[in-house]
Formats: sequence, structure tokens, C-alpha cells
Amino acid sequence: MFKKILIANRGEIALRIIRACREMGIQSVVVHSTADASAMAVRLADESVCIGPPAAKDSYLNIPSILSAAAVTGADAIHPGYGFLSENEQFAQMVIEHGFTFIGPKPEHIATMGDKVMAKKTVKALGLPVVPGSDGAVESVEEATKFANEAGYPVLIKAASGGGGRGMKVVRKESEMKEQYQTARAEAKANFGDDTVYIEKYLEKPRHIEIQIFGDKHGNAIHLGERDCSIQRRHQKVVEEAPSPALTEKERDFIGTLAANTVRQMGYEGAGTIEFLYEDGKFYFMEMNTRIQVEHPVTEMITGMDLIAEQIRVAAGEPLTMTKGGKFKFRGHAIEVRINAEDPETFTPSPGTIKQFHAAGGLGVRFDSAIYAGYSIPPYYDSMIGKLIVHGRDRQECIRRLHRAIIETVVDGVKTTLPLHRWILEQPEFIKGNYNIHWLEKKLAERKKA
Repeated sequence: MFKKILIANRGEIALRIIRACREMGIQSVVVHSTADASAMAVRLADESVCIGPPAAKDSYLNIPSILSAAAVTGADAIHPGYGFLSENEQFAQMVIEHGFTFIGPKPEHIATMGDKVMAKKTVKALGLPVVPGSDGAVESVEEATKFANEAGYPVLIKAASGGGGRGMKVVRKESEMKEQYQTARAEAKANFGDDTVYIEKYLEKPRHIEIQIFGDKHGNAIHLGERDCSIQRRHQKVVEEAPSPALTEKERDFIGTLAANTVRQMGYEGAGTIEFLYEDGKFYFMEMNTRIQVEHPVTEMITGMDLIAEQIRVAAGEPLTMTKGGKFKFRGHAIEVRINAEDPETFTPSPGTIKQFHAAGGLGVRFDSAIYAGYSIPPYYDSMIGKLIVHGRDRQECIRRLHRAIIETVVDGVKTTLPLHRWILEQPEFIKGNYNIHWLEKKLAERKKA
């Protein structure tokens, strides 16, 4: 087992990894920018190293500085968390070449799944269902138009690299194709340095279902059930829950087993998430994230497993804790809401100093955050400041408990999206589990007009 792990990240995920390390008896080192000098992770890690100024490109994306910090502190391994360099195959390869263990999958798997066109080809060959689409990159407006005319509108143009809704455009008729195609390529180039795009049939009312998977170095692979991440705004997840209120046990077992078999055939190592669109009883592969997810606590709540600790054990060469046929006994229901430092009406960022802070508590309530009273939220990074996760014996108890926990949570000094989450929980469609990936934006538009 490792003696010391360097954490190449910030915020709540850095703190989450520190906690797992401490429980496992492993020393932790956290790197930070000058803007995060007073961060909770910096305070609680065994060691900390400042690696640059506030801008991410000069700190959290500064590979030479991170590797130097690992060497200077004598770290055995590097955990990338999520975001930043977590899905950068060059970083993973350099970590290995410099004699450290990368706590994540093989660089070649990161590269394959990071290219959306290659990922789709790979999983299709391994038996996963995919959305009908182009066989590869679409090089021109004419080629895109030809596909759309044959497949039928609407279609979706997507960046081959990256994600998060950037470089993604819906085209509902031929007259929109040229503008949307050019915009998608421009956004892809600006955000990911790669203007390659592909095209696929656009589903009108799908749910976003993702399967948590794990593989180890001994050929074992399992799935830990699904998460329903369909409550989204601008392709960004807002609420996640498990199990999905839309799936039957038969569907759950089918797609979970299929996902586990796929990563077993790949020889995949570590944590990963295979994401699907689900519509009319059918699943369609969307993408695979080769890292731990923001919403991993949802799965932890219904399985009782520490997924970060499992990542560390697998990277150290140990077999998976549970390897019996890709199945796991799930208990109850869990829901997570992402709390952003944003205006809940306009969604504009709200950086500033937190004057008062009180986290909700009680049975089945978990609050993952690195904030504290007096903490100044920097304006340089993602606006998520915490995650409120609740577990209940069933979905209705979980919703009631989460509603109570939101009311109980106090974050004073900045605006947050807590009022939005409370409003979502009170909507009849959400209570019934009757929603898809477009539901939230439609409801917000209706509320704005009212």
C-alpha cells in the first residue's frame, strides 16, 4: 500500500481524498494555488505545496509543478480527483514515467474514451448499444446535412473532445445546419483545442442514466448500479439520484451487467462511469468518464462502499473488495444536490466571503464541502461549493429528508442554489419521478414567464 499520496486537485474532492487517506493510514500532500492558500484541504492535509498563481493553467494544470511537488515530498502516487488533469492521458503517462502511480485507469483507456468518436467505435465493437450517428468525424457542412437528411431531424452535433455541453448543438431543420455546425466547431476549438465534431440522432425525451463501474489489475470488473442524472441545466447536472425511478429491476440488471462486461473486456482498471441516454425502454451509449464522478457519494450511500478508498486499493494492485459476478446488494435510496455559489434565479456566479455556515445533519444526511465561516470563495474556479447527499429507506422518505436538510443548511454571505433545489423537490413531476434531461430547463422557462 502507498505511504504518501499527492492530491492534484482542490475544493471538496481534495478534502474527500484526504479523509480516505487518513482512514487508510496514508499520508496526504495537497497542491494549491495562491488563491487557495487558506483552503480547508490545505489546512487538513499532512503536507501542502503551493504550485502557482490563481489561474488554473498556472497551477492545477501545471504538470511540471505537480510532478515536482510529488518528487520533493516523496509521494508514491498521485490522485487527480475530477476535472483539471483527471482525464488527461499525457499527464497520466508522465506520472507513470516519473516513477509515481497514477490513481486512475491506464493512459490508453483515458485517451480512447476521451475521444468521443473513438469511444463510440470501441464500445460498439464490445456490444454496447449506441445512438445512430456518423461513423466518425464529420468534416463538412455538406456531410453533416447528408447524414441529417438520411437519419431525419433533429440531430445533434457534438465535439469529439471534451464535454459539459460545450461544442454541442441541436439542429432541427436543414436551414439551421450551416450556422450550428460552424458554431459547434468553433466552440470545440475554443474549449478543447480540437474542432473535430461528429453527429448523431437527437433524442427528444431521454433520461441520463450512468453506471458506476470498477475494474482491477486481476481481470475483475463490477458495476455498482446506476445513477439518474436527468435533472440538468445547460447539460450540467444539478440533481442526481440512485436508483433511477424510471428503471425496472430487469433493465437495471441488464445495463449494469452489460457495462461491467464491457470494461472487463477492455481490461479497464479503477473507477469509471459509463453514461447512457435512456428512452422508451432502450439504452444508448453516450460517453465514458475515466475518473471518479462528482456524484459518487450517491453510490456510496446505497452500497456502503468507500469509492475513493477502492480507487486507492485498486491502484496499489489489490483486487476489488467485491467481485461476485458484477452484482451488488443495494439498500434504500439516495439523492444528491449540487450547491453552487450562484444566484438561484439568474445563475450568475456569486463569489465572496461566507459569513455564516451551518451544515445540515441527522440520520442519513451527508454534506461534502470544503467551505467554512470566513472562507472566501475565489472567482477563478467552478462555482460548486458543496454537495448535500441524503439517504432514505425509499425514495419518498429520501425526498422528505432532503427537503428538511435543505431548509436546515445555512450559507450566509453569498448567494447559492439552495432555493432552486428546494423548489425542484416540491415539483409534482419530480416527486413522481416523471422527468427527463429537458425537464428542468422547461420548468425554469415556465417559472420565468409566470
